[in-house]
Amino acid sequence: MTHPFISASKELIQPVLSSKMEEFHMLGYEEVTENDLLSYLEMKKWKKERELSLHQVVNDILSVKITQVMSYVTIESYKSDMFSSVNNGEDWKELLK
Repeated sequence: MTHPFISASKELIQPVLSSKMEEFHMLGYEEVTENDLLSYLEMKKWKKERELSLHQVVNDILSVKITQVMSYVTIESYKSDMFSSVNNGEDWKELLK
């Protein structure tokens, strides 16, 4: 799911995204991707936002902390691993108890 603002304005915010990614990489987090950052913002920060202004998007990108993104990525990874190991109806019943 991509926020409509991001779909329409990716070129405008690309320099800000690149700057934030450089910051993360300088801190030693080379494995974090631009998609990770955008996914965090879309699913957590902007989840309930319908209208976003350019200044709000830029501020949110520049103010996000690496710990927030890494926590989000880690949790999503655990979710993915957990659901990929569920093979049949019995596994789902056990999981949903």
